Amino acid sequence: MSGVQRRNAVGVDVGGVMVGGGAPIVVQSMTNTDTADVEATVRQVAQLWRAGSELVRITVDRDEAAAAVPHIRDRLRGRGIDVPLIGDFHYIGHKLLTEHPACAEALDKYRINPGNVGFKAKRDTQFSTLIELAIRYNKPVRIGVNWGSLDEDLLTRLMDENSASAEPVSAAAVQREAIIQSALLSARRAEEIGLGRDRIILSTKVSDVQHLIAVYQDLAARCDYALHLGLTEAGMGSKGIVASSAAMGILLQQGIGDTIRVSLTPEPGGDRTQEVRVAQELLQTMGFRQFLPVVAACPGCGRTTSQTFQVLAKEIQDHLSASMPDWKERYPGVEQLSVAVMGCIVNGPGESKHADIGISLPGTGEAPAAPVFVDGQKVATLRGADVAEQFKGMVADYIEKRFGRGARSAAE
Repeated sequence: MSGVQRRNAVGVDVGGVMVGGGAPIVVQSMTNTDTADVEATVRQVAQLWRAGSELVRITVDRDEAAAAVPHIRDRLRGRGIDVPLIGDFHYIGHKLLTEHPACAEALDKYRINPGNVGFKAKRDTQFSTLIELAIRYNKPVRIGVNWGSLDEDLLTRLMDENSASAEPVSAAAVQREAIIQSALLSARRAEEIGLGRDRIILSTKVSDVQHLIAVYQDLAARCDYALHLGLTEAGMGSKGIVASSAAMGILLQQGIGDTIRVSLTPEPGGDRTQEVRVAQELLQTMGFRQFLPVVAACPGCGRTTSQTFQVLAKEIQDHLSASMPDWKERYPGVEQLSVAVMGCIVNGPGESKHADIGISLPGTGEAPAAPVFVDGQKVATLRGADVAEQFKGMVADYIEKRFGRGARSAAE
């Protein structure tokens, strides 16, 4: 759909999902359950998968969590869910993967933070152990640098060099350079140990929009590794959605990014799957992927004092979203569907004609009739108190006729 020229990144196979190498941009998410709680983690991974997450990261922070990983994998597969699982390791990843070989085998990718993989003399040894384990179990690795846990020795050295320079740059520029060097030096070291370039993904996450754009632009210009995008702490609600969309939208438009995560802070007791839906909507809005049918609806004005079109638009949107897990199997291609729910005669008929199926509801003072358009042609005029139910039935019929088994047989 999009004419944006994608950056040429080396492709990485993550449990059967290709990242980079010209593959579609992949949506990733992360659980916030205690991984040692197998049932809770399985339940949330399943929810994220049903919402459309193509990779799911889980925290592996102690022995109990590592021991739980193979059971989580097995229970998910027992439910028919084969989503790749990524182990998130900090501080003692080398120890956990060494002492829990079933965990090392069950995971589809390891995430390593070079800022806390080890300190001082232990850093190189523990990093090497992690890479050697990835090679032994044939697992790809994401080397994920965060500015909140940056290698202090590297940052101090670069700051000292900058202070002694005849043309010093800003402290923020030095910090960005430290982030990039941490990722590139770690990747180079992993290759020296024997991990292939097609087994390495890099990320350089910060929580400031402008810094994120700058650091990924520079990183992308200096390597061809597959890149994972995301603000490290996007925030809650609309702030997190806007910040993530602004930062990643610019980078994606420049062809930068092979997999993304929208790291939203959930409301207390909130739905973790929101981060998946936002990531999908970002990619779909920009024309990179198509995940759900598009519902076009007017914003409303003084011509539309009735809330009928708002209620119907929401019902249609919710119905399509809830039905997609089943429809993807029954109706291949249904995500390409476009529906219009309009509120008056100004733009209603025109927008409805542009959609696959659309309805133009009567606005304030208009005749109580709602024309329906299918593939650009008016096919019916609905009247009565059950217009919404009538239209939803027409949408279901359209989906069956266009995407159902009978339509596929006729096309073949």
